[in-house]
Amino acid sequence: MKSPNFSQERCFEVFCIYCQSNHIEEPYVSITKKRQMPKNGLSEEIEKEVGQAEGKLFTHRSAFSRASVIQAFLGSAPQLTLQLYITALQQDVTIGRCLFMVLSLLSIVYGALRCNILAIKIKYDEYDVKVKPLAYVCIFLWRSFEIATRVIVLVLFTSVLKTWVVIDILLNFLSFLFYPWILFWCSGSPFPENIEKALSRVGTTIVLCFLTLLYAGINMFCWSAVQLKINNPDLISKSQNWYQLLVYYMLRFIENAFLLLMWYLYKTDIYMYVCAPLLILQLLIGYCTAILFMIVFYQFFHPCKKLFSSSVSESFQEWLKCACCDCRRRKSSESAEKTDLRSSADREETPSSSKISSMPSQILNADELFSA
Repeated sequence: MKSPNFSQERCFEVFCIYCQSNHIEEPYVSITKKRQMPKNGLSEEIEKEVGQAEGKLFTHRSAFSRASVIQAFLGSAPQLTLQLYITALQQDVTIGRCLFMVLSLLSIVYGALRCNILAIKIKYDEYDVKVKPLAYVCIFLWRSFEIATRVIVLVLFTSVLKTWVVIDILLNFLSFLFYPWILFWCSGSPFPENIEKALSRVGTTIVLCFLTLLYAGINMFCWSAVQLKINNPDLISKSQNWYQLLVYYMLRFIENAFLLLMWYLYKTDIYMYVCAPLLILQLLIGYCTAILFMIVFYQFFHPCKKLFSSSVSESFQEWLKCACCDCRRRKSSESAEKTDLRSSADREETPSSSKISSMPSQILNADELFSA
């Protein structure tokens, strides 16, 4: 963790570079090649000269973006949860606390927004990515509804079942913390050595542990927009996995609904004047609204939507078709099993009835013999 003096020096250096960039002609420039978004199936490659000052500004901008993500989910998110929990117990909202909660929420939303933009630029590093203003608005609304509803659900559940919330948080956190490592161990890949040349094996391990810690912290409150892949040189999977996104939001919605149900069953007198069913309905609708804005972003406003092999709506339709086909197969197999059981039962009943019907004939034949 960097000291505040280091951050101040970085900010001052960025300000100086920005002020001098238009006055000093740089003798050395580097050429970068980027591909434009395909139009009519064709993609042109463009070259751009990048000076040393612009390169330094780009490096500082990336560092600031990563720092905002770290500060949002490891600082502002726990602070917002704690402040809202204190407000729920005291049943009193002061102006100062309300202001701090709003600033914390905006900080988390901004960190999630930066996480989305960073994920897009890392996944599509070869292309010249330009994010439109409507895309920023859509991401902002998506993340605002998602994070706000998630924090409120956790606070409500914590206020009535303090012990069980620890189990829920540990399960969530440890699952996302060890999931990338389990995938790495199952792949059988060697330990990554090319993350940073100046780092030793121990330093690389510390960096990877901190990265997985941040990954788990983000997924505790919202979708991280990336899948961490330790055996990849970029440490991020560049494939767009719609089914993983769908599974995450389905499980998170079920978890939120279950936590709200537990809160409704065990709520105390401090929620006497709260209409619990209406609050539960509002929170679930709020989370569904976040999912709706997420679908709208990926369907219409994603800057690289032309590079998708399939859209999120098409993947969702395919998933529904697969689920319906599985249900039909199960019903058909169950009906076939029932018909087989009925036919086997009829076969078993047929010989027994023939035996019963043959007994009187045998008795009659014996009587006729005795009478003869």
